[in-house]
Amino acid sequence: MNAGAKRVLLTGNHAVAWGARLSRPKVIPVYPITPQTPVLELLTEFHAAGELDAEMLTPESEHSVMAACIPASLTGVRVFTATASQGLMLMHELLHYASGARAPIVMANVNRTIASPWAFWPDQTDSLAQRDTGWIQLYVESAQEALDSVIQAFRIAERVFLPVMINLDAFYVSHALEPVELPAQALIDAYLPPYAPQHFIDPERGESWGNVVSQDLYCRHRQDIGAAMDRVPAIAAQADQEWQRATGRGWGVIERYRCEDAELVIASLGSMCGTAREAVDALRADGHAAGLVKVRLFRPLPLAALRTALGGVRDVLVLDRNFSPGAGGVLHQELRAALYGMPSPPRVHGLLAGVGGVNVPPQKIVDLALAARNREPAAEPVWAN
Repeated sequence: MNAGAKRVLLTGNHAVAWGARLSRPKVIPVYPITPQTPVLELLTEFHAAGELDAEMLTPESEHSVMAACIPASLTGVRVFTATASQGLMLMHELLHYASGARAPIVMANVNRTIASPWAFWPDQTDSLAQRDTGWIQLYVESAQEALDSVIQAFRIAERVFLPVMINLDAFYVSHALEPVELPAQALIDAYLPPYAPQHFIDPERGESWGNVVSQDLYCRHRQDIGAAMDRVPAIAAQADQEWQRATGRGWGVIERYRCEDAELVIASLGSMCGTAREAVDALRADGHAAGLVKVRLFRPLPLAALRTALGGVRDVLVLDRNFSPGAGGVLHQELRAALYGMPSPPRVHGLLAGVGGVNVPPQKIVDLALAARNREPAAEPVWAN
């Protein structure tokens, strides 16, 4: 453990709040929504105790939360918020505005089912439905990864001037209690210097944002966002490598687990990867050459890393805890597109597993993996539940 660090028991939600506190944001607009509310509660406790030097705002809705985040960020200060499910849906319009304004906001989203019907279980459709809003998206598996990712997210966002969304599964991560290492504040301050952008809104500077532009200028602006996104995989990898040197922990933009000679690779997002890792160990114990690719950076999708990781593999089994009606699993769609055109590409099998929070134990994944080896990929969405 690094000097000054301490090890404590934290839920994923409280780890997110600690990550935000250590990052020294100056403005934190928040609105409570299950299962994100404990993030807000702990941040307000920090603030009330004088341990968080930030302006805490509690607007009347999640739409207003993001409406507060954007101008705060444009004044040149570090901004953090958190939401979940219906709250993220309500923000949708302003998510586009935030990325268009090149505001490096960091937001934690606790993945929860979206209505209707009404439910309170882990499902990643809420954040994956925002994949075209121009936000960088990270998916985490544990409380420790959640804390570390909040801090890394500010580093990434402030390099490319795009907002970042850190996604953690409801209850499996948000409410599960586990040991987490809290880095010393001095280490964070060295890794994440104060935010000091060249351009920001100030009445004395005469800069502004939001003017009507021509078709050509709008097109050029979208191209600039695309160019910034193109830089993200390398910048995220560098931020993670520097974090690993500082703390001993690295997460990568993707993680490859037991993939060296794998003929079958399981791919997924978030907490499902922990279960899949157990399944891979079980498959290996029975003599099957199986591995796992955990996709941590989903937007932008790290195409080069995924092609390298999955090149030469016979079968890829994609487990999606989300559902796009009429299309199937979102990660399945994305991986098929990413691998298209490769010489001898893998057979990509898509399974809708854990949608709505349905439990998917390791043995179930073992059975699904063995079945996938013996069939051609289905053209239609396949439900594993």
